[in-house]
Amino acid sequence: MTVQRDFQESARCRPDLVIGREELFGAAREQLGSGGSVLLHGPAGIGKSTVLRAIAAEYGRTARTVLRCSATESESHLPFLALADLFGLVLDEVADRLPAAQRDALESALTGRGEPTLRDGLALRLAVLSALRALAADGPVLLVADDLQWLDAASAELLGFAARRLGDTPVQMLCAVRTEGQEYDRFLNSSPPDTLAVRLGPFTRTQVSALLDHRGYTGLSRSTVRDIHRTSGGNPLFALELGRALSENPTPPRPGEPLPVPTSLRALVLKRLDMLSEEARRTLLVASVGARPTQALLHAAGRDNAEAECAQAAALGLLATDPEGPAVRFAHPLISAALYAEAPAQERRAAHAALSTAASDPIERARHLALATTGTDPKVAARLAEAAALARDRGAPSVAASLGLLAARHTPLGSVPGADERRLQAAEDAITAGEVDLARDIAREVLTRATAPAQRVRAWMVVIESAGQALGDVDAVFPQVLADAGDDPRLLAQVHYQLAWRGLVVEGDFAEAREEAAHAAELAARGADRRTELMALAFQASTETLMGHPNAPVTIKRALKEPQDPYVACHHNGAGAARFRWLLMSDQLPEARTVITALLREVQRRGMVESEVHFQRFLADTELRSGHCGRALDLARESLRLARDSGIGLGASAMLTSLAEASGGEVDKALALAREAAEHAEEDGDQMYLSRALAALGYAHLVAGDAQAAVVALRRVRELEQGLGIHDPARGRWQGDLAEALVAVGEIGEAQDVVDVTREHALRLGRESVLAVLDRAESLVRAARGDHDAAVAQLTSVQDRLAKLGYGLEEARTAFALARLRTRPRPLGAPREAAAGPAHAGAGPAGPGSAAPTGPAGSAGPAGPAGSTGSAGPAGSAGSAGAGPAAVGPTSYDEAARLFRRCRALPWLRQVEAAAAAGPALPPPPPAAERESALEGLASMERQVAALVMEGATNREIAARLFISVKTVEATLTRVYRKLGIRSRVDIVRLAAGHHAK
Repeated sequence: MTVQRDFQESARCRPDLVIGREELFGAAREQLGSGGSVLLHGPAGIGKSTVLRAIAAEYGRTARTVLRCSATESESHLPFLALADLFGLVLDEVADRLPAAQRDALESALTGRGEPTLRDGLALRLAVLSALRALAADGPVLLVADDLQWLDAASAELLGFAARRLGDTPVQMLCAVRTEGQEYDRFLNSSPPDTLAVRLGPFTRTQVSALLDHRGYTGLSRSTVRDIHRTSGGNPLFALELGRALSENPTPPRPGEPLPVPTSLRALVLKRLDMLSEEARRTLLVASVGARPTQALLHAAGRDNAEAECAQAAALGLLATDPEGPAVRFAHPLISAALYAEAPAQERRAAHAALSTAASDPIERARHLALATTGTDPKVAARLAEAAALARDRGAPSVAASLGLLAARHTPLGSVPGADERRLQAAEDAITAGEVDLARDIAREVLTRATAPAQRVRAWMVVIESAGQALGDVDAVFPQVLADAGDDPRLLAQVHYQLAWRGLVVEGDFAEAREEAAHAAELAARGADRRTELMALAFQASTETLMGHPNAPVTIKRALKEPQDPYVACHHNGAGAARFRWLLMSDQLPEARTVITALLREVQRRGMVESEVHFQRFLADTELRSGHCGRALDLARESLRLARDSGIGLGASAMLTSLAEASGGEVDKALALAREAAEHAEEDGDQMYLSRALAALGYAHLVAGDAQAAVVALRRVRELEQGLGIHDPARGRWQGDLAEALVAVGEIGEAQDVVDVTREHALRLGRESVLAVLDRAESLVRAARGDHDAAVAQLTSVQDRLAKLGYGLEEARTAFALARLRTRPRPLGAPREAAAGPAHAGAGPAGPGSAAPTGPAGSAGPAGPAGSTGSAGPAGSAGSAGAGPAAVGPTSYDEAARLFRRCRALPWLRQVEAAAAAGPALPPPPPAAERESALEGLASMERQVAALVMEGATNREIAARLFISVKTVEATLTRVYRKLGIRSRVDIVRLAAGHHAK
């Protein structure tokens, strides 16, 4: 396709931001950094010039000389024009260093003066090559050429001659060329032999959305962005033009119609369309409105010469028909849209009318009937409503919403059901499909004229649902909807169900949320609204689980009683999801996986996008706890992709993906995602998910080796959950991480307190995996206090218990802790006899099981405390107790490495490999109190050096300030480390931080 000169983007509107090209940038950087050249290629409008400018701006700073040219179609016939652009400003700099014949030839070509023969032949070719070498002698040269396809033939030949002969001369080329398909080879003739060809592909829907937002087209609904992506084929320039046209057009397209194509884009294809015969153009118009056009369908629609007419279109590049397949496919979606936009309204309706009888699918027939009909028609409206119901049953709620809006448009006044009833059904379908912007807009429109209480409450429910987690944004709605509900128990039940969510999300008050949910269930039962009753009971059960309330199992059973509602049964806030959470938190991982897999399959069949986002995340959580980190990472990333695409559940999906990345992917990504999740929760005022996001952040810091940062994040989680009244440690499973991080920074007493407080709740609720992880943390406390053999015995028991429960990653982490303990020299004076078992051994039976909400953040890592009712067993089972030092060496880490490898827990595996390579571990640092007292006992010079280290001074700065040598500083620090039982300057700084905090 040819982009006209006046259609190209102006510099003023070009964005500084380059979206969706991270991998491409990385490849280009690597190639240019190694001294090579880069050729960007792709179709018109794909963003080559934008990327070219961005790379040139970044890499051009490393070059002494940057030569630029940007060719245009209208000037491509002018010889040597590109050469003049490249060398015109540097001719004076190199002219004196060229042989006379070459200088004259180059000046003649650039100025047009002199004999024409001077501008031809070998002298000019050598002049270009010599000029580049002369410039490169003073420093690296970067030659940037855009739109290589319009380069005049003379300049292209000269550049190719020079490029093939530059050799090791530090001249690099960064070029861009328009290509259709992969035909870029001939343009490599104008580039050096080591040039990397990089193709720019189409944008994803998410990238198109980000591009439109960046350009200020933020008022477009997600369904419109989806249509823009489809019509543009992911081409960013086309997407921007469509977005601009839609944002400027006050009348949106009718549901089911293609997007209006602006004149600027129609011009790209109209020339070829004008070459079609009139009959062929009509045949293509019918194909453009068909959902899945085939030649058989075109025949059925009355296009008798479809084969010949399609062949004519294919020869013009308008169709890309498969000679062995029946499909009729346009070469680009924009061709279809432009064809429809150019057609007169009467011809469009005729095409739809033909397909309203020719199409085999009843949904498609109904859509075409609507688009072929003007004005209201009760029969057409009824057929559209039936088609919407069929689409809903097929799991296509987005299609159902579009058909419902068409049905409303054709519904006459006074009909039953009325137009607004059909609009509200369309809004509810849009919610199911994840198109919350569309749903909210429909509901707001209905509220402008609706007077019936039931209709108004139904519309308000859509507005509240469309707010998602940001319920604080619709606070003003609740008084209005309560007034509309009056004293109708059926309507009030719906309102109090939403108030229950508000109490949990906005107020963070579990008791209030539980009471509102119970009240909503009672009202719904009185009003015979079984769906709302079941949803309220499921919510009540989940809230009671988080509270550790003893009624949770009973409430779950009530929510699972017949009769059930198929929609509620598979909803992410329904009874099935509540049962899954209970199974997950009760350590029944295989059954939990079976339940959530079935739920996920059902919501995918029904097209319930929001539930799919959450169930992908729930399944990822289950796999993570089971130690299947690779599988969990794939599922979490898919959940996050869906969340970003639909704008639903972003914070929750980012949180779980953070855990999966920290366990089986990249820790840097985990940290970024955890911070993103925390930001979403802060923006929404969602205290519950904020605690989960911070728990994920703490875990990621722990995996990254930053125990102090982990402590900061996880202490805040502890404060938040205490304030929220969350008492079930299986919900967040962060307590074990906090205790282990506290041990790492020397806060032994606080670590033991976390273990003790959490163990009490875990014992009452029977959370066996949490108790096991708590025991692991407690063993580290014991080791820090010098009770080495008891710690080894306790860890050995923990590993066995976690293996039996099926927590593969926790089992591997315990094996790693055991290996580190066994390779650590026994502290002087440490007792040699083994401990009898965990501190809580022999405790009474666990309390009653409880229903369980989603197991969030800690699913990946050690999370909750652990302390199980079983004892650690005899010391001899550890293999080291009472028998002198444990085995030391790389083989001590083999079991941990094997288990992490089985889990595909790559970040943890890298830690094991690093620990094995480092050799025997140093003894753990003494508790903070002991270190502070040791600091007081340092000699005068040692205290001065330590104090300056605490201020952040380098060894050289310390030496200058104390008038001693750097070697003396180093020797003094060695004595300080030995006396304090620490390893590095960082430990001194942490010691200072701990001292000041007190």
